[in-house]
Amino acid sequence: MKKNKNLDSAPWIWRSVSTISILATLLLLFGFGYAIKDVIYPKGDSKLNDGKQAASPANEAQNDGSKAIVEEKIRMAVIGDSLARGTGDDEGLGFVRRAGNLLKDEGYDVQVLNNLGVNGLRTDALLKKLDEQGVKYVLQQSNFILLSIGANDLFQGGQVLQGEDPPTAEKLAAALPETSKRLQEILKKVKAINPEAQILYIGLYNPFGNVKELEKPGNAVVAAWNEAAMSILNNEDKMTLVPTFDLFENHLDEYLSSDHFHPNAQGYQQMAVRIAQEYQGEKPAKGGSK
Repeated sequence: MKKNKNLDSAPWIWRSVSTISILATLLLLFGFGYAIKDVIYPKGDSKLNDGKQAASPANEAQNDGSKAIVEEKIRMAVIGDSLARGTGDDEGLGFVRRAGNLLKDEGYDVQVLNNLGVNGLRTDALLKKLDEQGVKYVLQQSNFILLSIGANDLFQGGQVLQGEDPPTAEKLAAALPETSKRLQEILKKVKAINPEAQILYIGLYNPFGNVKELEKPGNAVVAAWNEAAMSILNNEDKMTLVPTFDLFENHLDEYLSSDHFHPNAQGYQQMAVRIAQEYQGEKPAKGGSK
């Protein structure tokens, strides 16, 4: 019987098709792996590096064999009152974004996660706010937390001048015991939410230092408040008070906004300088990208 040539060649054809299919699959997988590598480990835009070598990855040792430098992204969050919000800054930056920009200028990798400031917020309301899941999540993702609270408790959000008689030092100080106790609870609560973060509390200044009736009582209550806050912070790790009283004391006309209560752009910038100076993270490696 005469053999069918087509039948004899069939196994060879199928083997060839199978081999080609396998090779094509391997080539496809290689291409996919190469593409996904660029997504997971992006090289970055060389134009952003100004011709300098990109910053070394975390835990990478220096070429000279010295101790490894850990460069961690600064993940900032701010919570509290209208000062935390940046009210009064006509540029809309507030002290948090201004501090972030200053740290970027020093070579740090900075990300502002969220601004949780609320106009008019007082200590009792902030305590409740710290129970919100969304607030907890933001603070848990942060490693540099800024807190501003207390001015509305002491000065009624700047409304103390609207009464017939200016408040006395005794009247202003009447809120101190309960308010400072709530501040302590707030700080402990923030610490419990994120034990690893560095926490900066923004000290108070007297916005009425150039109002004759409120200069001395305002100075007295602010000094007592800052002293109470300092005693609380000194008992906690990774907590620092950022003093602002001296910044504004003789510069109220320069650093306050038109409402005579909140800082203006210049005032927030002065506060941001202090905040950036207090950051305690690892210094960026020399020549790292900004």
